Amino acid sequence: MTADFLSGGPTGRGPGHTPFWDLLDAPARSALRAAGRVTAYPARDDLMRQDDLTDHLLVVGDGCVKVTSLSAAGYQAVLALRGPGDLVGEQAGLDGGPRSATVTALTPVHALLIPAGRFRTAARDHPVITGAVHRMLSARLRDADRQRTSAGADPLASRLAGLLLDLAAAHGRRRASGAVEIALPLSQDDFAGLVLGSRRTVSRVLEQWRADGWVTTGRTRLTLDNPDALKRVREGGPTAGAG
Repeated sequence: MTADFLSGGPTGRGPGHTPFWDLLDAPARSALRAAGRVTAYPARDDLMRQDDLTDHLLVVGDGCVKVTSLSAAGYQAVLALRGPGDLVGEQAGLDGGPRSATVTALTPVHALLIPAGRFRTAARDHPVITGAVHRMLSARLRDADRQRTSAGADPLASRLAGLLLDLAAAHGRRRASGAVEIALPLSQDDFAGLVLGSRRTVSRVLEQWRADGWVTTGRTRLTLDNPDALKRVREGGPTAGAG
C-alpha cells in the first residue's frame, strides 16, 4: 500500500495501525503535498542520520524503513520499523534539536520530504495536522508501554511469533502453499531489538522453529512455512512440536 501522494488514496494498512497520513483530511494532505517533494531512496540508504542537524520531516509513501539509535558504548538499538503513511523525523523537525536516531531504507522507498518550516506553516493553516501528530505520538507511547509490559510478562517466543506475523501481514508475499515470505533484510540482532530480547535467545528459538518446519531463513528474507503454528505460539501455545 502507498500514501496517496503516490497512489491516489489512503494507505489502507488495516485496523491494527493507523498511519499519520490516514489521520489527515484531504485539504491537509494537499497542503503537505504542496509543501514538500517526493524523494526516492534506494535500499540501504540512510534517509536521516543520528546527531545530524537537519530538520526536515518525511512521510513514507512506499517501502519500509528501520529506525535505530547508537549508544555511546557502540550498541545499536532497533527502535521501530515504519511503512507507508508513517511520519518520521518529527522530533528534530518540531524541536530543532539534533537527530535522535538513524532512519535506513530496508527496501526502495519513496517519501514526501517536507522542510520543518513549511510543515509548521501547513499545520498552522490546517489544525488537523497538529492533531494527527499528537495522536501519532500518543499511539507510539502506548505501543512502547505495551512492548515493555510484554517483555516482562510474555515469553520471547510469543513476542517473536507476534512480530513475524505482523511483518508478514504488512510486508509478506503469500505463496500457493500458504507459506508467507517476508522479504526484508532484517538480522537476528534486529529481531532481538524489536522484541526486547537477546540475540542468543532469538537464534535458539528460530533454530527450533526451522527444525520443526515452521520457518525458513535466508540471508535477506524469512518465510513463515506454518503461520498457524506461530499464531498458537503468539497466543501462548507450545513453541515447538505443534506443526
